[in-house]
Amino acid sequence: MKNYKNYIMIGALTVGTFLNTSCDAVKNSNNTQKGAVIGAAGGAVIGGVIGNNVGSKDNGALGAILGGVIGGATGAAIGNRMDKQAQEIEEVLPSAEVERVGEGIKLTLGEDSVRFDFNKSSLTSAAKTNLDKLVPVFEDYADTNIVVYGYTDSKGSDDYNLKLSEQRAASVKSYLASKGISSARIETMGMGEADPIATNDTDAGRSQNRRVEFAIVANQQMVNDAQTGN
Repeated sequence: MKNYKNYIMIGALTVGTFLNTSCDAVKNSNNTQKGAVIGAAGGAVIGGVIGNNVGSKDNGALGAILGGVIGGATGAAIGNRMDKQAQEIEEVLPSAEVERVGEGIKLTLGEDSVRFDFNKSSLTSAAKTNLDKLVPVFEDYADTNIVVYGYTDSKGSDDYNLKLSEQRAASVKSYLASKGISSARIETMGMGEADPIATNDTDAGRSQNRRVEFAIVANQQMVNDAQTGN
């Protein structure tokens, strides 16, 4: 199992709210303990963006991420369950980049997992195969919600790339829904050409930037179960 990058993002966040925050990110070696440290009012959170510093999406080198702020015993229980889900994702899709962030999971599906041809939003056959591997894990953890972030390379106008990235995220949502994942669990967000993970000066780099990322967070059922010890 990889050494996941762990971050504590401190702030009062709300269930299902999209944020681009400016909180500090702090590494922590124990995901479950981390869940007990960060506190706030009840629910899962889809957080902002981090890079060298947490800030706007333009300086977030790691891309769109999430932060959890439930804390206490509830946060610890959620953190433990997220640890297990992160491990299962890594086992079924080793090419993906899996990071435990706050009380959730950031999952990056790059060129080896889910990729798009230039100027296209349709999923390649390889992308569908890799998403198929994730479906059983998402089914087993029905008490989580998923946000799909779409990205593009830097070719084209900002407005065009934003729309294309939204279409790419929507393609992933539609495919997962066709495989039985409840669409009510899935939100989408287009990020355009923000947060490149490789250079946009080469074809190879641009290919890597045409990607999707997932933020996986606890839904209210997981919160309730953690509170009651189920």
